[in-house]
Amino acid sequence: MRTLTGRALLAGVMGWPVSHSRSPGLHGYWLALHGIDGAYLPLAVRPEDAREALRALPKLGFRGCNVTVPHKETAAAEVDILEPFARRVGAVNTVIVHEDGRLEGRNTDGFGFLENLRQGAPGWRADRGPAVVLGAGGAARAVVAALLDEGAPEVRIVNRTLDRAARLAEEIGGAISAYGWDEAQAALDGAALLANTTTLGLTGQAPLVLDLDALPRAALVTDAVYAPLETDLLARARARGHPVVDGIGWLLHQARPGFAAWFGVAPEVTPALRAHVLA
Repeated sequence: MRTLTGRALLAGVMGWPVSHSRSPGLHGYWLALHGIDGAYLPLAVRPEDAREALRALPKLGFRGCNVTVPHKETAAAEVDILEPFARRVGAVNTVIVHEDGRLEGRNTDGFGFLENLRQGAPGWRADRGPAVVLGAGGAARAVVAALLDEGAPEVRIVNRTLDRAARLAEEIGGAISAYGWDEAQAALDGAALLANTTTLGLTGQAPLVLDLDALPRAALVTDAVYAPLETDLLARARARGHPVVDGIGWLLHQARPGFAAWFGVAPEVTPALRAHVLA
C-alpha cells in the first residue's frame, strides 16, 4: 500500500463532469507500479471556473493535469506556452506546470491514436493509402493532423454535417477531403484505414450505421469508443476479415507523456494495465 507524504507529487484530470473518467485508475496503477510518492486526482470543475482553476494549479502545488470535456479549448487559450501540435488542433488535453509557474499546454491525442495503432497492428503504416476519419469534433482534429504528419497521402473526413467537415479540412490544411454521411461509400473506396472518432456506438448512444462494402478488406479499422470494447463497427469489420484495433489503447497511450512529465517516469502500456483499466 502506498503512503503519501507532504512531498507527494500531484496531478489530476479536470473536467465537468469527471466522475466517469478512467484516468485516475490508469495513473494510480502506474504510481503504484513504480512506487512513486504521488497522487492523481479527479478535479470536477464547472466551465465558468476553468480558467481560475487552471491558474490555481501552481499555487496548489500541482505538477499539472489532464484536461477533458468541456475544457480543452479553454485550456488552449489560457496556457502560457502552447505546443505547435496543440495550437494546430486548437485543443489541449495535457497541462504541465513549469517551475516558474507558467502553464504549458500539449495535445497528446494524436500521439495516443498512432501509438495504439502501432501496438495493436504491428507493421501498420500511415502511408499505405487514404485514411477515412468518421466525425469532425476535437478528437477528429487531432487524428487528422497526426495522420497527415505520419505520412498519410490523403485523409477523408466523413461527417453528418458536411460544412463542419469542410471547415475542419480548411483549418488543418493539407490533403484532406470532406464528405457528407451519404457519401461515405465514395470515401471508403480504396481506403487503407477507417477510424471512428464519434460517440456513435457508445453504450447508451445511437448506433453507428455504416455500410462497409466499399472498404478494401486489407484496410485497418479502429474505433475510439471502448464501451463496449468490441463495438458493432469492430465486430462487423472483423467478420469481413479486416484487422481491427479497439479504442482502450488510445486512452492508455495518450496518458504516457503527461505521466512522464509530472512524475519523472516513462510508463508502458501492458496487458496487465489494459486489464486493470477495463476492470
